[in-house]
Amino acid sequence: MTQAVRHDAMRARNLALVLGEVSARGSVTRAALAEITGLAKTTVSKLIADLIEAGLVVETGIVRAGERGRPGMEVQVSGLSVAAIGLEINVDYLAAHVVDLSRSVRLRRAQPVDNRLASPGDVIANLQHLALSAVDEAVDIGLRVVGGVLAAPGTVDLATGTVRRAPNLGWRDVPLLSLLRMPFPIRVDNEANLAALGELWFGAGHRDFLHVSGEIGVGAGLVVRGELFRGFRGFAGELGHVVVSPGGPPCHCGGRGCLERYAGQDALLSAAGLAPSAPSCGPAPAVADAPSTPGRPGAGLAELLRRLEAGDSDALAACERAGWALGIALTSAVNLVDPERIVLGGIYAPLFPWIGGVATETLTARLGEMREVVPSVEVSRLGTEAAPLGAAGQVIQQIIADPAGLLNA
Repeated sequence: MTQAVRHDAMRARNLALVLGEVSARGSVTRAALAEITGLAKTTVSKLIADLIEAGLVVETGIVRAGERGRPGMEVQVSGLSVAAIGLEINVDYLAAHVVDLSRSVRLRRAQPVDNRLASPGDVIANLQHLALSAVDEAVDIGLRVVGGVLAAPGTVDLATGTVRRAPNLGWRDVPLLSLLRMPFPIRVDNEANLAALGELWFGAGHRDFLHVSGEIGVGAGLVVRGELFRGFRGFAGELGHVVVSPGGPPCHCGGRGCLERYAGQDALLSAAGLAPSAPSCGPAPAVADAPSTPGRPGAGLAELLRRLEAGDSDALAACERAGWALGIALTSAVNLVDPERIVLGGIYAPLFPWIGGVATETLTARLGEMREVVPSVEVSRLGTEAAPLGAAGQVIQQIIADPAGLLNA
């Protein structure tokens, strides 16, 4: 290894060390960074100057006294320049979220569309239009989108970006990564896993939990000590296909009595006497969700919520059945992986007042003989935003772990 290569490798490690500490601490002076990292003050100052020039950190204007030597000006991660985009394909909508490096959500865009009626090529064409429009809007407000991650339903081959199986879309071996053309690096990952990461980084911040994403399908992501558990092939978390009733209705996966046949969105709407939502399969205008309204419900779910609030007996019975089925499936999950807590997201967030209690009661009744403490069942604050936020968060984590890759690009 030549001296120049060793120098570049050391600089990359030091840049990551310094930016990681700035990100973890919120704001910090150069002098404090030198003490924390063990690097020389002149080295820290040069690294910070490079990070400022790249738009990754910014001086706050706040001077902290009380440290050895002269008071120092604090620096923090900048939200003014660099950003990431999180994309999502779901059965009945597409979504794009732009998040800056300080983890502030700057743009939310959603497009209701029934992707069950469209070819993968048409779905990706719609998604690409939505994504590029969001990127253009980001540029207009001074942001440079440097990477993205696409959240897809079903099992995903991370190495190739191929959806191996997405039963609710009727997809098998769809090469999403090769179909999507963006002006920056992009990756594809499983929607439920990214939703769990979204909860970790943008939600309550628990470090040990099972996150359950309720949509038309039902998925789960397990976080252990702040790290996502993927399983041997990366296909862990298919909670929707846990059997809750062996003689139950047939499922798209080929089995019978799966959880999503009782607690998925379509199953809930049908049981409540409502037709499942079926937006147009053609392009639809993007919806800019207000920051205070994460995961705006579709028409079918909105009507279900209205009937629940009015005390409609069919709607209440549908949620009770879904809560029971969810409790049965979660019992198996708890016995297998022993999470500290369970977080219900996706459509289960707005439905939590009618589903959460039944799920908890069922879980407690079935685990009570085996465990002194049953995991708490909590509601996610992110709702259906969790997956695109987790997708964008993956890019942000990568930048913080390897800022030299961006500086040298």
